[in-house]
Amino acid sequence: MQRSGRPTIKDVAKAAGVSPTTVSHALNGKGVVRRETVERIEKVADEIGYRPSPIAQGLQNSRLGLLALVIRPLHSLDTFLPEGVDYFLRMAGAASLAAMEHGYSMMLVDDPTRPDAPLSATAADAYIVTEPFANDPVLTMLSERHIPVVSVGSDPARPGQFVELATRDWEEAILVLDHLREAGGTRVALLTGTDENAWNRESEDAYLEWCARHGQSPDIAAFPESEGERAGEAAAERFFGARGTHPDAIFCLTGRHAAGLNAAAAARGISVPEELLIAAGSGAIQNRMSTPSVTTLDLHPEGIAARAVEVAVHLAEGRAPSGPLEVPTATLAVRDSTSRAAGVPRS
Repeated sequence: MQRSGRPTIKDVAKAAGVSPTTVSHALNGKGVVRRETVERIEKVADEIGYRPSPIAQGLQNSRLGLLALVIRPLHSLDTFLPEGVDYFLRMAGAASLAAMEHGYSMMLVDDPTRPDAPLSATAADAYIVTEPFANDPVLTMLSERHIPVVSVGSDPARPGQFVELATRDWEEAILVLDHLREAGGTRVALLTGTDENAWNRESEDAYLEWCARHGQSPDIAAFPESEGERAGEAAAERFFGARGTHPDAIFCLTGRHAAGLNAAAAARGISVPEELLIAAGSGAIQNRMSTPSVTTLDLHPEGIAARAVEVAVHLAEGRAPSGPLEVPTATLAVRDSTSRAAGVPRS
């Protein structure tokens, strides 16, 4: 009679005439089992096609060879595949390949604190949590369970409380703002998201400091990241509605907000870049393909992922991370939206 389903340790024990405990000890090299018994059990296991569960073996050895990546910004979006945004795909793909380079596998997890989260969501040896929210429950849960975790960016309510890769949110915001000023912007506004993360908070703080340094009145608007390009028209109304003074340059933190604003400006007859400069703190495909194309920061998620994986592996293996705990430096891709006749070179 053909056996149905995957053979179990009980099947091996029954066929070999021993207890399941003896089979476990024999196949895992534990306990005291006579050599001839071990050989008989191994032969039976091979004949019936039994293979020990890698998860069970990993739990016995306290290591599965598995890392988990939790990309927190995806949690607040209306989809895991936001149109045009390749940052998350680049991050996940690079993290998976970097994990393999270290002999690990990578698992992408939404939110392991959800009541309906699968058991596998908390089975990894170490976690990478990117752009956590204030008082992020994922970091709290992992910490309480003593599961190694590295955070890309700080929990803004608990900076320095966890192992974290320092991001360059302030530095990157100043880079874009200075570029807009050099391109001819005299009244620079800020369009942010609403997620309670360090990226939004630190970028806004940097903008306020920059405005004070350059004698400019701050002009800030915030729209949910989930609105994507749909926020463009509302942002255009906010900045160019019935008001006396309008900005001549806008720094949008997200690429999709920038794409929406670019289209809304065109619909209103506002010429980019002649009348309005637009730059984004992260990129989307729309920013590269639109007319005019939009200047963006490249945050180099591949480099961020590789460094985060390296730190996670050290933590999983009980070793202290080596080298500076920081992300790579972003670079500015200058495109049509900030290339006025004043002569800002394009890349």
